[in-house]
Amino acid sequence: QLQLLESGGGSVQVGGSWRPSCAIAGHTVNINCMGWFRLAPWKEREGVASIYTPSNSTYYLNSVKGRFTISQDNAKNIMYLRMDSLKPEDTATYYCAASGPRGVAAECVTENTYNYWGQGTQVTVSS
Repeated sequence: QLQLLESGGGSVQVGGSWRPSCAIAGHTVNINCMGWFRLAPWKEREGVASIYTPSNSTYYLNSVKGRFTISQDNAKNIMYLRMDSLKPEDTATYYCAASGPRGVAAECVTENTYNYWGQGTQVTVSS
């Protein structure tokens, strides 16, 4: 069992940076996929970034490539999402997620892979 707790939601101006974090507690040794998803009003939840821990392979949604960076602090069991050059369309509730063993990195891209979810943290980008 894992428990995920996001923190670091807030408001930021267009072009600014933000870094929400996700603390993971429980049996973390078998985590293979760690990811960030977001849900904006009137849209479906979408995968923003993920990492496959056995190989450290990462995935990014096209619209955030070059602006967002997913990372993890293994010693502290914390996952981060560094967001730079923020745009109004990045406004959403951001959720972190984790899964147990998975065979390939591609599995980390899909929402259905994930067994464990945080409660979400709101990030608002305003001009």
